Amino acid sequence: MDEIKPGSLKAWLMMPRFHFIPLTVILVSLGAAIAAHEGFFRWDYYLLAMIGSLLVHMTVNVINDYYDYVDGIDLQTQRTPFSGGSGVLTSGLLRPKQAFWFATICLLIAMGIGAYFCFVRGWLLFPLLLVAGFSAYFYNVYLARWLLGELFAGLNFGPILVLGSYYVQAGRYSWETLFASLAPGILTANLLFLNEFPDREADQRGGRRHLVITMGKKSASMLFVALLIASYLCIVIGVLTRMMPPVTLIGLMTGGFGWKTAKGALKYYQDTRRLIPVLGSNVVTILGTQALITVGYVIAAVIAK
Repeated sequence: MDEIKPGSLKAWLMMPRFHFIPLTVILVSLGAAIAAHEGFFRWDYYLLAMIGSLLVHMTVNVINDYYDYVDGIDLQTQRTPFSGGSGVLTSGLLRPKQAFWFATICLLIAMGIGAYFCFVRGWLLFPLLLVAGFSAYFYNVYLARWLLGELFAGLNFGPILVLGSYYVQAGRYSWETLFASLAPGILTANLLFLNEFPDREADQRGGRRHLVITMGKKSASMLFVALLIASYLCIVIGVLTRMMPPVTLIGLMTGGFGWKTAKGALKYYQDTRRLIPVLGSNVVTILGTQALITVGYVIAAVIAK
């Protein structure tokens, strides 16, 4: 990062880690696509919900960078393209206070958008916003230290985001939407889960407590594979029980990447260098599966017309 000047626009753009942002775009689109399949869709609500959700996601990434720097975790972590933070604070490109206030402002704007939706679509949205806001801002302070990190990552970037996006369109919740959000939620939890393997020692010294620390890498790798299998089973069960349209089975097309990821996780859980390509394959598996489920609902919505 020597070519990047401290305080430059490029430094600011690095901090939110935009390469993870497609996750939010896909899941907000999934909730809206499910609503469209049922006959509810407004572009203005979709775009506003997208902006609010992206701001929350940026809050998560930046506030995590801030606390990991303050706690000394990122100073000890071996960074990879998928874990170890943005490196902006550890490289001195921005000051910790700048990161803190950037995250705070993003969350405040997102809260304003959430409040607007509560007024125009209903206050049943508020519990989701409350959980999302709390867990986004206090993930490092509490959740990551209470063995709840993976659970809340899966909840927020799964049921909460998909249900929230659906609710602003339809003005209600549905069991079908909840079920459709299970596979994406499990996959997102697995995204964080595997990314924790290279950071295990640094996280433990920094006071974190997550599944890789608690279970050990070998057992954690087996749980990772079990969750990956469970995510695919959710799609199959959803179609068999008619909770999801048959076309969403295209989500299974990432099975080859999933198989490659599972084998790599079981084989290289102790070897960070060899695990890095597996982390990349995991990202492809997760985003690909979630995107294909979304495409499936878009196709189903078009057919339904």
